[in-house]
Amino acid sequence: MSPDLDLTDLDLTDLDPAARSAARSVLCRLLDLDGRLFEAAAAWHWPGAERVLPRLSHSANHGVLWFATAAAMAASRTPRARRAAARGLASLSVASLTINTIGKRSVRRARPVLDPVPLVRQLKRQPITTSFPSGHSASAAAFATGVALESPAWGAALAPLAFSVAASRVYTGVHFPSDVLAGAALGASAAFLVRRLMPTRAQMRRRPRPRAQAPALPEGEGLVVVANRGSGTADRVRALHAALPRAEIVECTPAEIGDELEKAAARARALGVCGGDGTVNAAARIALGHGLPLAVLPGGTLNHFALDLGVEDERDLARAVRHGEAVRVDAVRYVAGEREGLFLNTLSLGVYPELVRVRDRWAPRIGGWPAGLLGALRVLRADRHPLEVELGGERRPLWLLFVGNGVYHRMGLAPGRRTDLADGLLDVRVVHGSRRPALRLLAAAAAGPLTRSPAHSAVQVNRLRLTGVTPGTPMAYDGEVTAVSGEVTLQKLPEALTVYRPLTAAP
Repeated sequence: MSPDLDLTDLDLTDLDPAARSAARSVLCRLLDLDGRLFEAAAAWHWPGAERVLPRLSHSANHGVLWFATAAAMAASRTPRARRAAARGLASLSVASLTINTIGKRSVRRARPVLDPVPLVRQLKRQPITTSFPSGHSASAAAFATGVALESPAWGAALAPLAFSVAASRVYTGVHFPSDVLAGAALGASAAFLVRRLMPTRAQMRRRPRPRAQAPALPEGEGLVVVANRGSGTADRVRALHAALPRAEIVECTPAEIGDELEKAAARARALGVCGGDGTVNAAARIALGHGLPLAVLPGGTLNHFALDLGVEDERDLARAVRHGEAVRVDAVRYVAGEREGLFLNTLSLGVYPELVRVRDRWAPRIGGWPAGLLGALRVLRADRHPLEVELGGERRPLWLLFVGNGVYHRMGLAPGRRTDLADGLLDVRVVHGSRRPALRLLAAAAAGPLTRSPAHSAVQVNRLRLTGVTPGTPMAYDGEVTAVSGEVTLQKLPEALTVYRPLTAAP
C-alpha cells in the first residue's frame, strides 16, 4: 500500500530537471517505505493491545487525557509537580495551535486505507481531518516533554503513556508512522519553545553561598516547627514529621502564630515554620531576635522566600536539617514613624497594598489566585489619584513603589526571581503617576523588571528614605498590609539571618 500524497502539490520548480527528478524519486521511496511500515504494523499481533490502545487513543481526544493527568499532578500539592503540570499544558497548547493552524493545512495528506487493519482495532468514529502530522502524537510529546523539562521524575513516569498514545494512532489505523514521528517532533519542539519563553527553575542558577554554622539534626531532634493551620499545611507537616521523626510539630491558628513562635524559640535549637510568606516573616523576626537558624517549609500560596531559597518541599528541608546545611541571607528593616519591622521578600506602597486587601478579603471564599485577579481588576478600574512621596529630595506622584530584598531577575516571560538572597541590595522599582494607571502598570509589567521607560524605572541601593507620605497610606510587606504616614526608612541588614538550605545534590 502506498500512502496517498499527491506529489504534484510539491513545489520543486526551483530545482533543475535532474535534481527535481531525484527529489521526487527519494520522496516516492520514503512514502513507499512509510506505507510498508503501516502494513507491517497492521499485520503484527500486539498482545493485549486490542482492549487498551483504542480506548487510550480515544481518551486523548481534545487533550482530555493530558488535562486529567495535569489535574492529578497538581493534586499532589508539591510545587515542582504543579509547575511541571502547568508547563506540560502550555507546551500542549502551543503544539495544538501549531498543528491546527499550520500543520494540517500545509500537507493535505489523506488518512490510511483501513483494509489491512483488523476491525477490532479500528476506532468507532474515524477522524475527518487530514493525516499529516498526528495531532495526538504532538500533544502527547509536548505534554510529556514539557513535564520532563521541569521534573525529570514526572517526565519519566509519563513517557510510557505518551509513547502508547502515539503508537495507538498507527495501531488503530488513523495515521502513517511518519505522521506520528512528525507530530512527536513538533510536540517536543513546542515544549522547548515554551522553555525558552518561560525558563525552568533549574535554569535560574542560584549564586553559590558559603556554608553558615547551623546544627545538624539527623532525626530532627531540637527542631521545633510551628505550622499555620490556616494555610492548609497538615499534609506537609505530616510529611516533614515522617522525614524528621524527632522534630516537634506545633499546629496553631493564625492568631496564635506569634505566641507559639516565641514559646518554640525558647526551647529550640532551630526554629521551623510552615506557612505562607506572612507566617515566615513572623518566624524570621523571632529567629533573628533569638539568634536561631530558621527552617522554612513552604505552606502558603506563593512561597516566594522558600522557593527563591531553594526549598521546594519537605525532602529539601529535611536533607538540609539532617546535614546542617545552611546559608546566611539578607533581611530589610523598615521604620515608619513608631512602627518598626522587617521583610524578607518585598515591600510596596501605592496600588499593590489595596490589591492585597481585596485578595485577602476574597481568598477564603474563591481561592487565592481568583481573588488576586479580582483584586487587580478592582484596583485598575477604580477612579483614584496617584500616591505622592518625596524621593531623593523631590516630590513625585507614583502609582507604585516596589522594593525587593535582593535583585529580581527575569528570563523570558517568567515572573521575576532572585538568584542571590544575600546580595546586599534593595531592588527599587517605580511606576510614575499619570491619569491612566492601568496603561502605566501594564506597560511597566511588559517592559521587564530592569528596563527603564517613561512609565517605569528601577535602581538598586542599600538604603531608602521616603518622606511626605500621606497619612493612612497602605503599605504591603510579605503579604501583610499596614498603614503608614510621614517618613518611611528602609535599611538593608546584610546576611542577618541563618536559614537551612540544601547545599548538596539529592542522592
